[in-house]
Amino acid sequence: MPINSLYLNCIRGLNGAMARNLGFIFVLLAVTSICNAVAIFHPISESHRSAALELFSPAAGSFSGLEEAYEALRTFEVLGIEKPDVKEHICNSVVDTLSSSSSNSKDLYHALRVNGLLQCKTSKDALTGTVSRLKGGVKEATTLLDYYYSVGGLLLIKDQSSEVDVLLGNADGIFRSIKALSQSDGRWRYSSSNPESSTYAAGVALETLSGVISLAASAIDENLIGTLNNDIVKLFDSIEKYDDGAYYFDDKVIDASGHQGPLSATSAVVRGLTTFASTSGTLNIPEDKILGLARFFLGIGIPGNSKDLYYQIDALSCLENNRVSVPLILSLPATVLSLTSKDKLKVKVNTVLGSTVPPLSVKLMQVFSSGSKDAPVLKQELKFDPKEAIHTMDALPEGVDVGEYVFAFEIVLSDPEHKRKFATGGRTKVPIHVTGVVKVDNAKVAVLEGDSVESEKKLNLPGKNDLTLSANHLQKLHLSFMLTTPLGKPFKPHQALLKLRHETGVEHIFVVGSSGKQFEIALDFLGLVEKFFYLSGQYDIELTVGDAVMENSFLQPLGYVELDLPKVPEKATRPPPQAVSPYLRYGPKAEITHIFRVPEKRPPQEVSFAFLGLVFVPFLAFLVGLLRLGVNLKNFPTSTVPATFAILFHGGIAAVLVLYVFFWLKLDLFTTLKALGLIGIFLMFVGHSTLSHIASTSAKVKSA
Repeated sequence: MPINSLYLNCIRGLNGAMARNLGFIFVLLAVTSICNAVAIFHPISESHRSAALELFSPAAGSFSGLEEAYEALRTFEVLGIEKPDVKEHICNSVVDTLSSSSSNSKDLYHALRVNGLLQCKTSKDALTGTVSRLKGGVKEATTLLDYYYSVGGLLLIKDQSSEVDVLLGNADGIFRSIKALSQSDGRWRYSSSNPESSTYAAGVALETLSGVISLAASAIDENLIGTLNNDIVKLFDSIEKYDDGAYYFDDKVIDASGHQGPLSATSAVVRGLTTFASTSGTLNIPEDKILGLARFFLGIGIPGNSKDLYYQIDALSCLENNRVSVPLILSLPATVLSLTSKDKLKVKVNTVLGSTVPPLSVKLMQVFSSGSKDAPVLKQELKFDPKEAIHTMDALPEGVDVGEYVFAFEIVLSDPEHKRKFATGGRTKVPIHVTGVVKVDNAKVAVLEGDSVESEKKLNLPGKNDLTLSANHLQKLHLSFMLTTPLGKPFKPHQALLKLRHETGVEHIFVVGSSGKQFEIALDFLGLVEKFFYLSGQYDIELTVGDAVMENSFLQPLGYVELDLPKVPEKATRPPPQAVSPYLRYGPKAEITHIFRVPEKRPPQEVSFAFLGLVFVPFLAFLVGLLRLGVNLKNFPTSTVPATFAILFHGGIAAVLVLYVFFWLKLDLFTTLKALGLIGIFLMFVGHSTLSHIASTSAKVKSA
């Protein structure tokens, strides 16, 4: 169903304690179900413009392709949004596409659509070559989309330049070739080899045939155009309808262009219809269906992706600018009216894009109360404020009290000539919620024993109460009050509940019954002992009275009653475990105090130093061994290159030792192994060069 905004208005009617108390969530749910039953349609708003700027934001300063660029620029143009500064980059792409011999009909079509919006500097030679290729595409076309892109491209060139010849000499034959793809139900096939028909294809075909009529070098047979009118009538036989009067076309065919849903299919049909109407000058479609199509596009709200937003805005623009029947949208700034604040009934009439409308008047014809199917005819004309462009009624019709109503309005155009151009759709029914303060009288609570009153106390509702009652299982608790509307009529709220909550958290909820204005309930504790699980003690009393149209709805603590119930039998049902409060479950936990192991006693400092000295003993022994062996640098290379490798080799060994030291002090194992691997590769290279030089020198000495 279309999205509606009535829910927000209904929530505004929940004033006072109800809107501030979480206990009324069940009332809010009831209001939601009521308000969502009817859709309220509003013209395009600032929300659509904000969504367009977000969804069509160019990535890295440009769009991904010419098709995406056209959809963005077209949407910006219709919504009156300033176009982004991407003209230079996009125009370069347009010129390249039109000049490239590898561009197909689809590429040329999208380039020409963008060129129509940006007015890029294209040469006559480029357009002439494009016309030649597009005419060749028309001759070689085998599918509906081939005709669509080729004919559409030629039509765009006709609108952009008068210096090239785009007329089709064989328009009659082309028309018949495309018409051959039509089906008996008004839908069309994409090609002769594809037996599946599509509603989306019907819209494409209508737009293509309109282009053929415009490009025809000689007039096309009127009988052919007449058959096309018949196809449109058949197509509308398959149109679907929502309960709120919105009409749409569905398409469940998966084809070369992908799955087409109701939005894309309906948009294609609307574009094809309006294009055909601008060409032929006639469109035999009832105005209620034209208005219903507009309601469909407005009722979907704001689409979540750029493609659907383009479909929506483009279709609404076609409906707004068509030459046959422009739909007018009647909307209400607020559908919740308060008797307390004496709200005025306000009505606005605009086109689908929010433009001003010709002189007209709005009449309130009937007011239906909730559930009624008939109402007297009023014909009350609303006053028009030219500054605000709004129609108002200072006071609601006589007899309108708090409750839910359906107001039936009728738009009357001042100029009879405008009746042919604008579609008003007859009477427009709008749900209205009238709110007010409901009077609470004779509220009292009593403890009864049999038919006699043991104790009775009056209540201040809504207001502060602090009852202290006591009762046993042989007595009853009786509560009563009266509810009347501002006009003195009986009022029955959505919810009237009495809650008793035991001190252990066990709750019991009872519905307060009504008879006319009187609401009352009597709790017989003798029959409730099992339901109360034989739990004696203090029970808090809470009364809830709430309704979507009751401005003083309340959830009121009344006090408590001390119940004395019999002892619990052995086989009696135990009370259910109470849910743990999320504040207790997920709240801060008790602090955990860790007890660490007491560190072991360290050895004396002298022992540590002695051990350190023993660690250095092997190193000293190593040095002594080197001296005894007569280690020297006589064999160290003297040539520049071998000496360099030898120095780097010894430096690498020193780097390994330094790395071990850092590993001991601060580095982790993985970092150390990574560095050691790099140093090891370096040592292999320089070490091999050094040892090769030494081996070569030794061989020369021995041979000498």
